Amino acid sequence: MHILLVEDDAQLGAAIQRALKRLNYTVSWLTDGRSALNAIRDRSADLILLDLGLPGRDGIDVLVEARRAHIDTPVLVMTARDGLTARVDGLDAGADDYLTKPFHVDELAARIRSLSRRMRGLAVNRIDVGVLSLDVGTSEVIFRGKPVDLTRREFALLQMLLESAGKLVRRESLENSLYGLDHVVGNNALEVLVHSLRRKLSFETIRNVRGFGYMVPRDLK
Repeated sequence: MHILLVEDDAQLGAAIQRALKRLNYTVSWLTDGRSALNAIRDRSADLILLDLGLPGRDGIDVLVEARRAHIDTPVLVMTARDGLTARVDGLDAGADDYLTKPFHVDELAARIRSLSRRMRGLAVNRIDVGVLSLDVGTSEVIFRGKPVDLTRREFALLQMLLESAGKLVRRESLENSLYGLDHVVGNNALEVLVHSLRRKLSFETIRNVRGFGYMVPRDLK
C-alpha cells in the first residue's frame, strides 16, 4: 500500500514514515498543502494521512478541493487542533477517519488497517486464498501450512494481489503502490520482485498477463 503522508513537523513526519515502512507500507512524505494537493490529484496513493495545520494551504482546504475533484482516496486526518468543532469540520470536509495528536503509532497502524479493510470490503486483517494466507496485522504469511519469510516489498506485492485474487492487477497500479513518489522505478524492477516472490512460494502462485499485469488465481493449490 502506498501511503501519502502530509505532515510539516519534521520530527513527527520522520517518525511516522519510519514506523510505517517497518510495517511494510510504502510512504511518500510531503510537508506543505500545495504539494500535497498536486500529489493527491495524481491519484497514485492508496491512502492519505493528512495534517490540518499545513504551510502553503490548510489541510481542510486540501481535503475539500480533493473531494470536489471526485478523488475518493481514503483520508485519515491527523491534527493537534482540539475540540468537537475541528473533528466535525474534518469529517464534513470528506475525511474518513480522525486522529488527534499526540497518538501512539499502534493506534495509527490499526486505523490504517481498518480503512484498508473497509476500502477492500474485508471484515478482518487476514486474507485467505486457497493454500495461501496473509495477515496484515502480524505480517505473517503461511503457504501450504508453512510460514514464509518475505521482504517488505514482497509482502506488499503479495497483499495487493491477494486483495484482488482472481482479478488482473495492472502493473501501473502495482508500481505506484510499491514504489510511491520517491523512487525511479527500473524497467524490470517489478518483474524481479515477482520472480523473487514466486521462488519463495511457487511459480504457479502468480500469473502474468503479458503487457498488462499480474494476478493470483482464486483456486490456488
